[in-house]
Amino acid sequence: MAEAFDAFQEENEVLRVADSVLAEAAESVSRNVFESQVKAYRKLLKSLQKLTRLSDRSEERIKLAHAQIQEQQAELEKAHEALSHHAELLELKVQERTRELRWERSKLEQLVQVGIGLSSERNEDHLLDLILTGAMEISGADWGMLYARTETDQLAIKIIRVNSLDMFLGGQSGRPIAFPALPMFLSDGQQNLGHIVPRVAHERLVINVTDVATESDPQFNTIRRFDKAVGYQSKSLLMVPLLPRGGEVVGVLQLMNARDPGSEQIVPFARESQSFVEALASQAAIAISNQHLIAAQRRLMDAFVEVISVAVDAKSPYTGGHNQRVGELARMLGEAVSAQTEGPFADFGFANEDEWREFRFSALLHDCGKVTTPEAVVDKATKLETVYNRIHEVRTRFEVLWRDAEIDYWRQRSEGVTPVETLDAELTARRATLQEEFAFIAECNVGGEFMSPQRIARLQEIAQRRWLRHFDDWLGISQEEALLRPGKEKPSLPVEELLLADRPEHVVPRGNANPFGDNPMQFKITVPEALYNRGEVYNLSISRGTLTPEDRFKISDHVIQTYQMLNCLPFPKELQRVPEFAGSHHETLNGKGYPRQLSGEQISIPARILAVADVFEALTACDRPYKKAKTLSEAMKIMSFMVKDGHIDSDLFELLKSSGVGQEYAKRYLLPEQLDQVA
Repeated sequence: MAEAFDAFQEENEVLRVADSVLAEAAESVSRNVFESQVKAYRKLLKSLQKLTRLSDRSEERIKLAHAQIQEQQAELEKAHEALSHHAELLELKVQERTRELRWERSKLEQLVQVGIGLSSERNEDHLLDLILTGAMEISGADWGMLYARTETDQLAIKIIRVNSLDMFLGGQSGRPIAFPALPMFLSDGQQNLGHIVPRVAHERLVINVTDVATESDPQFNTIRRFDKAVGYQSKSLLMVPLLPRGGEVVGVLQLMNARDPGSEQIVPFARESQSFVEALASQAAIAISNQHLIAAQRRLMDAFVEVISVAVDAKSPYTGGHNQRVGELARMLGEAVSAQTEGPFADFGFANEDEWREFRFSALLHDCGKVTTPEAVVDKATKLETVYNRIHEVRTRFEVLWRDAEIDYWRQRSEGVTPVETLDAELTARRATLQEEFAFIAECNVGGEFMSPQRIARLQEIAQRRWLRHFDDWLGISQEEALLRPGKEKPSLPVEELLLADRPEHVVPRGNANPFGDNPMQFKITVPEALYNRGEVYNLSISRGTLTPEDRFKISDHVIQTYQMLNCLPFPKELQRVPEFAGSHHETLNGKGYPRQLSGEQISIPARILAVADVFEALTACDRPYKKAKTLSEAMKIMSFMVKDGHIDSDLFELLKSSGVGQEYAKRYLLPEQLDQVA
């Protein structure tokens, strides 16, 4: 602006000089020229004066603008100062919020980690300890106590932790808690609201107290008594009920004396901490409720297995306790196998409680298929036995023949043709023959001796004797029995019948000729054509024992039924091998067992243990009607032959003897006369 003004002054000086020159020139030129030049000059002068006036106004405006700029600059400086102050405050707020977010993130991470632990923990003591320690870490509490609701509606203290006193009671510590449980209900059935803990449970309250000492409510007296007993000073308090969604309260979480992480001073429980503790309490309640549900399911499953096992044993008075004894012997032998650190079983062992439970279930259920086996077959002590021993029918027929012999004797004596001495001798001979033949048949019925071809031939010869029936054998029979008879025409009475017969109605046909269907389980066992064959000669001709091929299949079928029944059950993952263990206890290492004829490498060690236990129990059992109980040495000798024949595992048999399991079992379950010396 100063430079423009100087230029303007210079221009004025120039004009002044020019005006002087023009005046001089006017004298030398004509007047007209001078006048024209004067006009031009005046015109120029007006323009310059106008320009000067404009310049003056611009200077004033410039001065005004400059003043405004200075004023605005001052305002900007003030705004800058305010903005700097605001930025400093904002930075402090950001730092504070960052710390809060980090704290919340840390608590959230703790909550997530505790939640993960809660979802996977199966041990109740570990679970409760995880809940309490997690709540104390999240809230910063120095003291924590966890109440759990019992089946008798009491709130029992399960865990107490006091960090400052280094106190840990209950839970995994193994140290007992002397404080009694708090009843949730009074003797008259009313809710116990006189104590703060049951009240929290009943009313589902969350209590956050800044200073317990200032609380006049007598419900807090218990906390004060606890302080006095352990030398503690409670101040801030947080109590939260453990409440699963839609369920009943399962416990109460009690926290005391929150500590500031920086100063370690006791402070009230922050609302944010309370929110995290409430979230943890909700997760904990669900975890506890789920664990209770799982425990109840396990108890139900255990009881169900026990009921089936006892029911199978109770089905027959002669095999009562078989499943229980096999289960106990299998457990003893399983423990001996698991204890081996060398030899063939060094790498085998039941790794955890679930595997032991799976094996125990297999032992108790190994004969569950016997619920489908008729008692008449299981308990068949004689060859003619069905629901009853039919030897009595045969004896009655001999009684008829005896009477017939006497009637013939007296009839011939009345005729007087044959000498009395001859008749007496004939009667005596016939009586002796009948006595001897019945004794032979009765001996065959017991099944104690091998039925050689000669004995079978004699049996068939005796069977050809005839006796006279006078009564209609269609009367009083069942519809099922009538359906088994081939014809509907009744012969004229009296009618002669064989002393022993194999009648058509003795054969009960099998309703299903293909009982295994597509055989998805690969059963390899011969199925007899008939379901039962009760023919008298047929049964009495059994070469060994008392069972027909049909009876033997029916008994062997119990393993098939066991396998099929157990495979139908939706066992959880940890019990999925129960069908395989239980259904393989009659398989043999030589591949000739049943029902699937598994080879040795296909039979698992638990299944082999069950096989050995089943054989040993069967040999030494003293409650079988069809055999005499073996002594300990006899049982071991028979099992040694079974080892040579490839029926049972040789290593397990040796362990049965060397570990003392066989002797220990014998002392507990065998009769004194069975306890002899084993070579």
